[in-house]
Amino acid sequence: MIRVITDSVAGIPASVCEEYGIEVVSLFVNSKDEEFIDAEMDVEEFYRNIYDMIDDIPKSSQPSQSTFIELFTDAAEAGDEVIGIFISSKLSGTINGALQAARSVVANHASFRFCLIDSCSCGFDEAYGVFAAVAARDAGCTLKECEQQVLESISSSHIVFVPESLRFLKAGGRIGKASALLGSALKLLPIILVTDGEVNVIAKVRTFKKALVALFERFSRDVEEHGLRNVVVQFIGDSAPARAWAKEVIEPFCGHPVPVMPVSPVIGLHVGPAVGISYECKEPFSDKITPGFDIPVFCA
Repeated sequence: MIRVITDSVAGIPASVCEEYGIEVVSLFVNSKDEEFIDAEMDVEEFYRNIYDMIDDIPKSSQPSQSTFIELFTDAAEAGDEVIGIFISSKLSGTINGALQAARSVVANHASFRFCLIDSCSCGFDEAYGVFAAVAARDAGCTLKECEQQVLESISSSHIVFVPESLRFLKAGGRIGKASALLGSALKLLPIILVTDGEVNVIAKVRTFKKALVALFERFSRDVEEHGLRNVVVQFIGDSAPARAWAKEVIEPFCGHPVPVMPVSPVIGLHVGPAVGISYECKEPFSDKITPGFDIPVFCA
């Protein structure tokens, strides 16, 4: 059997994970000497106080290597293979910890086979790769075939979002290519697309209303060119703007209800209040994974 494993940043509801046999390893939020399990947090309650966090932003931490060792050892002893899809390695060391653990387990269980894949992202678009692995597994595919389906999903999915400012990204050190907007540009609202596993500013606007228009223009253009398979509107902070935008703009365009879901607190504390959209198209994009960049994949 092939076990499908991911991390809490993918944001897959626990009920869905249980239904489809997805195992989740949680990251952590550390705030005021307390450690919270990302996968078990009351997200909307956490986000109610997000504006008070800018001067003392909580820290995030990855799963312990012992957690992965226990998980992989259990799979190895059961004779199972593992395919894992994790948060971008440019934003977290989670996949590196998983890889070290997997190699440690192989040292004691030579027949253990695994495939660990960098999702190159940090939102619900990570979940689409997980669902691709589940579908391939349930169709009787081999580990290599599951890997290929995940890679195709990664190349065909995007998360685009607009934070209210770059203050959280700057303070948290996760600003990546968006660093070009520092200084006076902090007064602008950046439209951010995650490419090659890091944030990349694709537009700059002066009002939140214009930002949502730009967000929709990017989404609708991608759908018209590549077809739409899945879509979720996401939020950090107050959910009201995201819910209104989904109902008034995204659902009429798609012609069906669209889920509105929070971004994982582990990501939210680095981005700050924001509205975004995660979607998977029927064909790959040319800019999710740019030429010359290979999606990190580790197999044994």
